[in-house]
Amino acid sequence: MLRRLYHDQPESFAFLPENLKWAEAQITKYPAGRAQSAVIPLLWRAQEQEGWLTRPAIEYVADMLGMAHIRAFEVASFYFMFQLTPTGSVAHVQVCGTTSCMICGAEKLIEVCKDKIADKPFTLSADGKFTWEEVECLGACANAPMVQIGKDYYEDLTTERFAEILDELSAGKVPVPGPQNGRFASEPKSGLTSLKDFDSGKTQYNASAQLAVDLGDTVKRIDGTEVPILTPWMKGKDAAEVASAKTAEAKPAAAPKAEPKPAAKPAEPAAPATAAAPKVTPSAKLAGEEELAGRKGSWTYEKPAGAAAPAPAKPAPVAAAAGDVEETQPELLGEARSGGADDLKMIKGVGPKLEQSLNELGFYHFDQIAKWTEAEIAWVDNRLKFKGRITRDDWIGQASALASGEETEFAKRAKKDGLYD
Repeated sequence: MLRRLYHDQPESFAFLPENLKWAEAQITKYPAGRAQSAVIPLLWRAQEQEGWLTRPAIEYVADMLGMAHIRAFEVASFYFMFQLTPTGSVAHVQVCGTTSCMICGAEKLIEVCKDKIADKPFTLSADGKFTWEEVECLGACANAPMVQIGKDYYEDLTTERFAEILDELSAGKVPVPGPQNGRFASEPKSGLTSLKDFDSGKTQYNASAQLAVDLGDTVKRIDGTEVPILTPWMKGKDAAEVASAKTAEAKPAAAPKAEPKPAAKPAEPAAPATAAAPKVTPSAKLAGEEELAGRKGSWTYEKPAGAAAPAPAKPAPVAAAAGDVEETQPELLGEARSGGADDLKMIKGVGPKLEQSLNELGFYHFDQIAKWTEAEIAWVDNRLKFKGRITRDDWIGQASALASGEETEFAKRAKKDGLYD
């Protein structure tokens, strides 16, 4: 099936504070240099926050993990768990249409979707509550036909029961997932033929359905406006405590300053001269070797052995595309001053990955950021690939306050919550 990005995209994306905290904790689960392994959970959480996966969200996650945008697009477009078009406010319904389900009545379930949601897949229902699609095998063949709604499987469906489930969801109820014909799990419909002494009475429903019932609402998205459930099976533990513990335990492995960059690294600030490649016309060479060398993808372009790292030079203002602010390179430093670098993560909107990128560009101190002009902001914007974030999160105002010795509300919260110890 051809999966394309939706034609109407938002201008930007950023994780909300709770989701950012969660995402950074996920990255610490992987060894140094393997942060890209967190791409699936981070893309999923971005989708949970927005309801669907936008292009800015995919690029945001890619930048956060230091990977080429195309690599993140490949993941997002491959898995059916990622929705590249807007979804219903209540739920997106995925109907399995592969062999077992098809034989057992999947086509009739699709007719219910057409009748109660919309004639075509990926189309919002009249009330905006639902969307639907047909997907490949979801692996519940013994319980065909079935659908996935939100995070749960609804199995052994009839058209009547499926229609009732949609009505219940529309009314704000959360139907019990799992088999809908009285079966406990996937045992034969006629009853057990072996293991007849099997004790299935520990819970009212099978483990998956019971967990959904215990949680109370597994259709609702984890949008970041409340503390997310990280490990719901850990009874009696607060999710926020779990998140803080995981972050604190693994933080040393993720600290970018623990392993200094090679001496030649300061040469990179000069490389992003083509960082705004998407705005360049095809005749202007979208990507040269220097631009490709700066990408963190599967390609590597090594510099000649012994090549000296040129000191950052302040060039004349760079002409920008029509309608954009003219770029001017700000003051850059080859390394932090003698007192050591400031903790740029105390600025709202700057996480470990962005701090590392800022350091690599030549920014180590609050007073450097506080002095950026509009033209210099444009220069930085095009190299961080987080357009609009500097202005949206008021980096200049925050940096000015922090440079003068004040402590912003965000910095207080960050220290209190242990986000950036």
